[in-house]
Amino acid sequence: MRVNGYELTYCSNIHPGETWLAVFANLQRYLPAIKQEVSPAAPFGIGLRLSNQASIELAETEGALAELQRWLQARDCYVFTLNGFPYGEFHDQAVKDRVHVPDWGSAERLDYTRRLFALLAALLPDGAEGGISTSPLSYKYWHNESQANELKQQASLQLAEVAAYLHELGRESGKDLHLDIEPEPDGLLENTYDVIDYYRNWLIPVGGRHLQSQYQMTPETAERCLRDRIRLCYDICHFAVVHEAPRETLSCLEEAGIRIGKVQISAALKARLENDVEQNQRMKTLLQPFAESVYLHQVVARDTAGAKTAWPDLADALESLQSGGPAREEEWRTHFHVPVFLAEYGSLASTQQDIIDTLDYLREKRLCRHLEVETYTWNVLPQDLQMNVKDAIVRELNWVRQRLPKHEKNLKSDQ
Repeated sequence: MRVNGYELTYCSNIHPGETWLAVFANLQRYLPAIKQEVSPAAPFGIGLRLSNQASIELAETEGALAELQRWLQARDCYVFTLNGFPYGEFHDQAVKDRVHVPDWGSAERLDYTRRLFALLAALLPDGAEGGISTSPLSYKYWHNESQANELKQQASLQLAEVAAYLHELGRESGKDLHLDIEPEPDGLLENTYDVIDYYRNWLIPVGGRHLQSQYQMTPETAERCLRDRIRLCYDICHFAVVHEAPRETLSCLEEAGIRIGKVQISAALKARLENDVEQNQRMKTLLQPFAESVYLHQVVARDTAGAKTAWPDLADALESLQSGGPAREEEWRTHFHVPVFLAEYGSLASTQQDIIDTLDYLREKRLCRHLEVETYTWNVLPQDLQMNVKDAIVRELNWVRQRLPKHEKNLKSDQ
């Protein structure tokens, strides 16, 4: 829905489904009911997640895309952003680090992304801006330093191909299209430093030379093409987990000339650990239900001196408490998307304040148009946090919408 000049939606990766029939069935089940509650009298935009399989079926099944277009038009809905990060299965089985397969060193990732953009260009309303979020190149534990550099080299060449494709697609369609890299804890790109280093030392020089040699662009045009078409998806939870403050991160990215294509509104799990064996055992009991088997839940602890300790999964972090816990008081932040409308629940908390700080920053600097709530963990949350999925989505969208007017000046709401 359009609120104060923003496109606000939720990501449909909340709903299980890897085939197009399953995805469409979920849209039919949930979307009209959600729209009726949050945007009954105005168009409602969708953040659509398509697996590789679903994208092939939608693109190649005769009449499928036309049927979707008719269905959307009849219900006053439209698609403006896609989630192109998870390529394969994303629910009901162990995903863990496989969420990064295939990575940006592979032709499969390039083919999948191009296919998604062809679909988005067909679905996007005339004159609208469209974006697709994608993986942070790869999973860092798969590579030593030499291998990581080889991957960055190959990824830069493939992302340059995406940029050239979007440049031409935009010229043909008149639509502003961009790919949004999504940094994540333990991704090859996981923090501000990684992102700026990658743009400065890999994407712009390597991708730029490729565009100059293969597409006869000038150096200036090649750099502009890369910066316009390859942007960043700022997932608030992900940056919160690595203890990066929104204002610092966003201002550094802006100074480096890195554009934000989409802000994913999400909150991480937060807990306080002390140098107290009994207290830490109680905290371990509270955290244990979040150590589930489907997704990676990376943990980054920071102590009172500012030193950080990281674990690849919550189960690994909890094992460290067997020895009694930290020598200093620590704040643990866990990559587990918890409801954005909760700041605290019992002795646990969330990084909700980072969402509020991000919206505060967007009041001052309009970095992007696309805002997408992404709490995809409803079916694996501890029982006391679970609720009806439709009601949860509505509550999250309303929570964000109620704060957007406070963070926008001189813009009239579209509703």
